[in-house]
Amino acid sequence: MARTLITVAPTGAETDKADAPALPVTLDELVQTAKECEAAGAAVIHVHIRDAEARPTLDLARLRDTVAALRASTNLIVQLSTGGAVTDPYEDRLRVLDTEPDACSLTCGTVNFGDDVFMNPWSFMVELYRLTQERQVVPEFELFDLGHIASLHRLLDKYGPPYGGHVHCDLVMGVPGGMPGDARTLVAAVEALPAGATWAATGIGRTTLPVMYAALAAGGHLRVGMEDTLTYAKGRPVTANAELVERAATLARIAQRDPMPADEARSFLGVRPRPDRP
Repeated sequence: MARTLITVAPTGAETDKADAPALPVTLDELVQTAKECEAAGAAVIHVHIRDAEARPTLDLARLRDTVAALRASTNLIVQLSTGGAVTDPYEDRLRVLDTEPDACSLTCGTVNFGDDVFMNPWSFMVELYRLTQERQVVPEFELFDLGHIASLHRLLDKYGPPYGGHVHCDLVMGVPGGMPGDARTLVAAVEALPAGATWAATGIGRTTLPVMYAALAAGGHLRVGMEDTLTYAKGRPVTANAELVERAATLARIAQRDPMPADEARSFLGVRPRPDRP
């Protein structure tokens, strides 16, 4: 029976620490969160970082320290966000790969993001994709809308397969301005993906559980975390990222698709061997 890849996205770039005290914003908090989430069943950590004032940042020194600390403390696949915050310039988003992560996000198009606009023009997508191929970093193709899937096909047709040879996508559902978080849309998106691609799904906010159930039923994988939802149940805030991973792992086991260990996930995604191991 196939296993379920669980990714945790613990921080994001939108939520303030004052509004969500459990949000991990320091390096120590992030490392502790990573340990707890790995123990709960996560194999990948999707990383945004914050500065000394808990504001979103793409500072390279902090990113390098974060990658090193996560590798030293866990066996998780370290996937850095190249989205950053919606205000981050393209050149800073490209420099994320200078820190040599295992993987990174690659968003396949611009999307309205609530009151903001998350900009990902074609020229930036191409530059980032070719850089992932050159640096041997596995991209996870983030798809916020069905049109993004068409752009993914165009990218692969024009520039070939990603490093590692395997196409893995994340359907980000329920963002105001993107595709809705429901089963009908999930099925339509999955049917449009490139042949042989694997995928996970992320339900934002109140779409978390409907998307999770639909993804498991359709044979997909899961992304959870406080980047995407701050409420565990109605009137009940999330107290730690690990409880979101634990719930995902429990549902995966009920679906008879146990959580995938990190070493298996590394092979599954085509991630290169850890640079700190023989």
